[in-house]
Amino acid sequence: MKKTVVVMGLAVLLALTGLPARSDAGISVGVNIGIPAYEFQEPPPLVVIPGTYAYFVPGIDLDILFYNGYWYRPYEGRWFRSRAYNGPWNHIGPRYVPRPLIGLPHDYRNLYGDRKHIPYGEFHRNWRAWERNKYWERDEGWRDRRHDGRDGHRGGPGDRDGRPGDHGGRPGDRGDHR
Repeated sequence: MKKTVVVMGLAVLLALTGLPARSDAGISVGVNIGIPAYEFQEPPPLVVIPGTYAYFVPGIDLDILFYNGYWYRPYEGRWFRSRAYNGPWNHIGPRYVPRPLIGLPHDYRNLYGDRKHIPYGEFHRNWRAWERNKYWERDEGWRDRRHDGRDGHRGGPGDRDGRPGDHGGRPGDRGDHR
């Protein structure tokens, strides 16, 4: 009888504390709100986009743009901004995308890719002064190829309303984001 009480006591104790139970159920949540990293081995050269004081990085298969102290990347219908060409990239709303970037010709890389590549060091030292002193306006090619958004090339990295195209980072491929 004493054994029965001990066994029953152990059974009750185990029932109250529980045995480790095996569970095959699981939950997996993945959230990716960033953009794929792109690492430069050295600071990239830039090309000025005529009619703007915006610049782009030539020779790569994605759009990295510079305007007024910030770097911009359109990606999958969204815009990202950074203080450095290598990131980190933060998502920004459409109203924070500068109008000169939104109104770029959809084929700006082909139109202007053959223009002078500005070494990063020269660019970094001078971009503020170039803008302040209207440096590029003294460049005949810059004036002759000015883009104001009314010449049939409208629809760059985003629409006029500030929404980037749903194109995985290729400006102008307007996609079906509406």
